[in-house]
Amino acid sequence: MVSALIAQLKDQQKDAMRAKDKPRLGTLRLILSEVKQQEVDTRTELNDDDVIAILTKMVKQRKDSVTQFEAAGRDDLATKELAEITVIEQFLPQPLSEAEVNDLIDQAIADTGAAGMQDMGKLMGVLKPLLQGRADMGAVSGKVRTKLTA
Repeated sequence: MVSALIAQLKDQQKDAMRAKDKPRLGTLRLILSEVKQQEVDTRTELNDDDVIAILTKMVKQRKDSVTQFEAAGRDDLATKELAEITVIEQFLPQPLSEAEVNDLIDQAIADTGAAGMQDMGKLMGVLKPLLQGRADMGAVSGKVRTKLTA
């Protein structure tokens, strides 16, 4: 059983081929290649959550590359990476607002009874499946740390 997200990616790839949209097609092929590589490495069929984790990682890598390319004055390469980010983000869930993230953090603290920094791992374990691909986990970690030390 192929995940719905993988099926959607394959359909989009076919559409890009028909439209002769080379930049989009290249990005879709990169995504599907990453997914296939992960399936081969883990010897399992990926679900939508696994694919979202891969897409999130790909966006993060490209954002890091853009920063480095811009620092080196390579705007041509930065533009290419930004175009890939745009295509990849189309397959990620809608990002949560700042207020929604804060509400989820507060709810997780209440549910787990987290009282201090020693509960950070437990709290992040609860939050990660809820926020993966929908919020910057680094920023979430900082907010959790602030709330636990306050």
